[in-house]
Amino acid sequence: MANPYQPAPVKILAVQRETYDTTTYTMAFTDPDRQAAYRFAPGQFNMLTVFGLGEAPISISSDAEDRASFQHTIRHVGRVTNAIQRMGVGDTLWVRGPYGNGWPLAQMEGRNVLVVAGGIGLAPLRPVIYYLLNHPEKFNRAEILYGARTPADMLFSNQLLQWQTEKVKVRLTVDQVPNGDAWAHRVGVVTTLFQEMDSQPANTLVVTCGPEIMMRFVVKGLMERGFEASQIYVSLERRMNCGISKCGKCQLGPKYVCRDGPVFAFAELTLLPEPVLV
Repeated sequence: MANPYQPAPVKILAVQRETYDTTTYTMAFTDPDRQAAYRFAPGQFNMLTVFGLGEAPISISSDAEDRASFQHTIRHVGRVTNAIQRMGVGDTLWVRGPYGNGWPLAQMEGRNVLVVAGGIGLAPLRPVIYYLLNHPEKFNRAEILYGARTPADMLFSNQLLQWQTEKVKVRLTVDQVPNGDAWAHRVGVVTTLFQEMDSQPANTLVVTCGPEIMMRFVVKGLMERGFEASQIYVSLERRMNCGISKCGKCQLGPKYVCRDGPVFAFAELTLLPEPVLV
């Protein structure tokens, strides 16, 4: 039996600085057959290993239909991610995965889709956005609401407005605009965009990711506007350690975030003994 904890080597192919503390790495398995066979669902994550330091669970942020490579958008906040920050093109990382359950793409078919992201939470949602752009025939309309602390903190800044199409509307906001920064969009937390969004509860599926405090207010604000808990999906990424539900560190009642999530219907979370996003 294969060792489920055994990672495989990947080569870093490209490095894109997103913000002062966040970087997108394009990588591929060094074994071309393994890369050709690699598949992931939007919303899943990999475990990234730096030998001698440890592992970190990181969501996959690229187009799931790209078979040549995959991407991780990483905020450098700990030992492993800071070590990765010192790596460049041609360096080797070790990866195992993908793990977890992804976003409910099948349930988007024939419906409207509302994407609500805050800060680094846009990274796990970017594969959903690629899916929507690649398959406009599978949904009615989509709206993307994205908020960050400042204009300089926005991820994928060279792509955001390119995602806007005849069927996809993009709305942006920041908490504050430092003196001298150019900004032509809304100022305020991401929920202030609810005042101008087109999305209505009827026939709409919501996917949201960001800091838990942000998601709490997103869920609260949407439900006040008539959305049901069963329409809202969130991504939780806390306390994950092994990736395969063996260590128990990410357990929420009978659920494991790494195995049963990280994507959950909010209605499912309301049934857990531990309060989540409330």
